Amino acid sequence: MGLLEGKKIVLGISGGIAAYKTPILVRELKKQGVDIRVVMTPASKEFVTPLTLSTVSGNPVKSSFESIDQDNPVWNNHVEIGMWADFLIIAPATSNTISSMANGRCNNLVLAVYLSAKCKTFVAPSMDLDMYHHPSNQDNLKKLRSYGNIVLPVGKGPLASGLDGKGRMLEPTKIVSFLINHFQSKQPLVGKKVLITSGPTYEHIDPVRFIGNHSSSKMGFALAEVAAKLGAKVILISGPTNEKINHLSSVELHSVTTADQMYEVVKKYYAQSDIAIASAAVCDFKIESPSKSKIKKTNTKTTLNLVPTKDILAYMGSKKKNQFLLGFALETDNEYENAKIKIKEKNLNAIILNSLNDKGAGFSTDTNKISFIKPDHSTKKFPLQSKLDCAKSIFEQILSP
Repeated sequence: MGLLEGKKIVLGISGGIAAYKTPILVRELKKQGVDIRVVMTPASKEFVTPLTLSTVSGNPVKSSFESIDQDNPVWNNHVEIGMWADFLIIAPATSNTISSMANGRCNNLVLAVYLSAKCKTFVAPSMDLDMYHHPSNQDNLKKLRSYGNIVLPVGKGPLASGLDGKGRMLEPTKIVSFLINHFQSKQPLVGKKVLITSGPTYEHIDPVRFIGNHSSSKMGFALAEVAAKLGAKVILISGPTNEKINHLSSVELHSVTTADQMYEVVKKYYAQSDIAIASAAVCDFKIESPSKSKIKKTNTKTTLNLVPTKDILAYMGSKKKNQFLLGFALETDNEYENAKIKIKEKNLNAIILNSLNDKGAGFSTDTNKISFIKPDHSTKKFPLQSKLDCAKSIFEQILSP
């Protein structure tokens, strides 16, 4: 899912031929993870049925100021509908509807919801070529913009009149793209690059066996998802994992296996980053001389000579210029003391402390319990929460003054 996930949207449909495309628009918005309610003008029901829209939206459709419940009229509260929404979309917005919106006329439920709502409204005009260019319609669109509404561009192509030109409602996929781009441009990390290391590293013993740990990459992938939704371009460097990126185009995944491989990718991208988060559980040791063939089991002891791996976090700390560098510490004993030492030794801007003594925290779980510690040792403790919520909390701390 992307930037629209979890948004509450009211779609207002007016009586233009483009209304036949609105079930597709609803479907495309649902794919983005939104909760959508549909309100219609009476005229729009000539082009698309409430049954179709209620089916694809998963919510009842309203088209009048009252509905009938067991033979009794029930008021459809337009104020409640408008207050519920994170934003409104009026699509298609006909010449008549645009004129009414611009001049405060209210003779149907769509207009009542619009005039009551306090949230942002997106307007997708839909009319014939000459109507769209008529000065009165252009003046009304200017009025709508002056009120703070966002007027979408119109499409160009064949029109219902037989003319060819500007005036078509944007296609549903383009409306969704417009919304995503609009919210993307408002995010605090637009234009920023975030580098995230994630997951375990595996160090080969022989072609079959390895040294590793139980890290799943769940925390790193959650951080990447939140950073992308905040507008950042994300470089995600992950060890072996089953986690998926969820089709976020602004996340560039680099899959590695060993600490040496992760180090080389970090070296390539670190200088370009604005924020670097080292959430990976990098193996501290590797086999000095891995066997090129499988080591056979015997009844005698086998000794493995271990040597330290690259200290990736120390490298990032030594090369730090303007980056915000965040480390992770997973501890079992003297948790806060060890985390505070790591802040100084690695030249960090902050560190996230996990304790394996906290139930539900640590490797391979869907939850985590974290503390955000700054160099002055001020600490923000968070309750047990999902790793996605942990990621949100982390970025709130990074972005706070």
